[in-house]
Amino acid sequence: MTAISTAVPASPGELGETVLSIRDLRVEIRTANGVVRPVDGVTLSVRAGETVGLVGESGSGKTMTGMSVLRLLPAGGSIVGGSIDFDGRELTTLSPGELRRLRGNDIAAVFQDPMTSLNPTRTIGSQLREAYRIHRPGTSVAAANRRAEEVLALVRMPRPRERLRDYPHQLSGGMRQRAMIAIALLCEPRLLIADEPTTALDVSIQAQILELLDELKSRLGMGIILVTHDLGVIASHADKVAVMYGGRIVEEAPTAELFAAPRHRYTQALFESMPTMELDSRHPLASIPGLPPQLIDLPPMCRFAPRCRFATDECRTEDPGSVNVADGHTHSCLHPRPAQRIDDERLYADALAEFQPNRKQGRPLVMLESVVKQFRIKNPATFRPRRVLHAVSDVSLDVLEGETLGIVGESGSGKTTVGRMIVGLEQPTGGVVRFDGRDINRLTRAGQRARAGNLQLMFQNSAAALDPRMNVADLIAEPLDVQHLGSRAERRAKVMELIDAVGLPRTAAERRAYEFSGGQRQRIAMARALVLRPKVVVADEPVSALDVSIQAQILNLMRSLQAAYSLTYVVISHDLSLLRYLSDRIGVMYLGKLVELGPSAEVYAAPQHPYTAGLIASVPIPDPGRQAEQQKAGLSGEIVSAIDPPSGCRFRTRCPFATDLCAEQEPSLDQRDGPHAVACHYPLTTVAPDADIDRG
Repeated sequence: MTAISTAVPASPGELGETVLSIRDLRVEIRTANGVVRPVDGVTLSVRAGETVGLVGESGSGKTMTGMSVLRLLPAGGSIVGGSIDFDGRELTTLSPGELRRLRGNDIAAVFQDPMTSLNPTRTIGSQLREAYRIHRPGTSVAAANRRAEEVLALVRMPRPRERLRDYPHQLSGGMRQRAMIAIALLCEPRLLIADEPTTALDVSIQAQILELLDELKSRLGMGIILVTHDLGVIASHADKVAVMYGGRIVEEAPTAELFAAPRHRYTQALFESMPTMELDSRHPLASIPGLPPQLIDLPPMCRFAPRCRFATDECRTEDPGSVNVADGHTHSCLHPRPAQRIDDERLYADALAEFQPNRKQGRPLVMLESVVKQFRIKNPATFRPRRVLHAVSDVSLDVLEGETLGIVGESGSGKTTVGRMIVGLEQPTGGVVRFDGRDINRLTRAGQRARAGNLQLMFQNSAAALDPRMNVADLIAEPLDVQHLGSRAERRAKVMELIDAVGLPRTAAERRAYEFSGGQRQRIAMARALVLRPKVVVADEPVSALDVSIQAQILNLMRSLQAAYSLTYVVISHDLSLLRYLSDRIGVMYLGKLVELGPSAEVYAAPQHPYTAGLIASVPIPDPGRQAEQQKAGLSGEIVSAIDPPSGCRFRTRCPFATDLCAEQEPSLDQRDGPHAVACHYPLTTVAPDADIDRG
């Protein structure tokens, strides 16, 4: 059973009528500290078949703008001015009942954090069926179930029928986000508000999901508001871009024009903060100094002035008006950058001295020896034995003292499980994990306590990892309390030292984690991880949910803290640009196996495994002029289930070079052959030169 859309789709490459028109929108949130104005005079329109990208730092107002359309404002929040017109209906005056009929049916949303959006007590199938039957009264449970399975298959969910019976906690982060997208697309809405829809996804699935949204947009005549920090995604998938700062749109232009010649100084700074595959890892990333403004009682001024090197007294005392550069290109900057390409200058890259001192890699500090991790999971068939999920299969790996080892792979590849075994949160089913030569799972109680101090994990979701009931000082000091280390005064001194080290104001100590932005919460998580002075920090997706300028700050902070505290990092990420910049060595995982390992520069310049080459080719290119190149590259197909992995080489079901040998014999990764090792019968150094694959 398929939802029926009455929309008239726009022809490919053409835009239809205006679906959404926002005029001078103003939102206020009353708090104990005063009235916050997160949206202050925003004007924006979205046409049928058009994707409008909203970019900006955390706290810029981009998410609040999207939520205002749905009237989903936080406690104390209200729309105090302006108009929101959707298909001829004024949304600011709709009754609660009319809004409920609109949400999820005509206007749908994909939220940033699927774990807090999905109901943990109900299966994915029941949540899909409920959403569908609310807007399609009279639909039977069986028909709703068929539609739920159909949409899960549409978003490339592996084994969609089985996933209907799963709970959110049983899915990987990428699968949870796909379930959220499926719920949003159930009723084929006219407008989709996508708030960081691919943040939790690896590059190959990200590309597939964004292509899917593009296809649905064209087929249904659907308008999309795409809120994202990934300028590569914007370059490939947005028709026009609105850059937000301080609750206002500071620049708006067609995508190609904005990327070619941004005019506002804030837009320029965002572009310079982008981590790309071409960056020199010897230098810190360009970042924007300072923090976004607190949107309470701001005087008339350019809100970017306190952080802008071009600001004058005029910028600090006057509100800049909107300047029309060309048809559809406007900005509000009193001293705009000249109209040349962004490549011609890097004005915020003022700290490009090489990182000093250069890191020296020493002995193996962590050793994984033929590590296996299996999970027994419930069999959907009644009275059948539990099945085995092969999360990690025979992985051997050394982490050298002082290095940064990056581990990359798609959702379900086993990279997070490897990280959890390194810090002792998971025990291997087979094999040994050693720290400093000792098996961490056979230590005495005193040894376990020492191990906990030396091996720390930064979790992917800092909002869920930090107790909302505790203030920041107590959160950072808690590991010291648990280990009974130091007096109260000594603990306080350590806490304040780390608050300074991670770049937070000392007043943050008495506030709670939920009062901070995503980037600030990640700084708190980093301070907590460092309070016991660990030797190894495993960082699981440390910047995946952050916008580009905050990413640059956190990555620079990680590099400087590594030098200051003699840290060894294991960084787990699906962002290959990040790992290219941050890592000394890269390990590539697929379906529980380590398939390639080598120096970062070598792996990216000359990948030997077809899977690695496909991942590199899937990285979004922050250049609208290279869209055709992007569309031809990347991986096809999807990762198969780790419950029943293929025989032989596990990548063979997606590999363009697979032969009978690949099905019959599993290739081994022999690290004795040199620093760059690959587990492949036909590495890319030996395939035919006209092979149909992008070599990165």
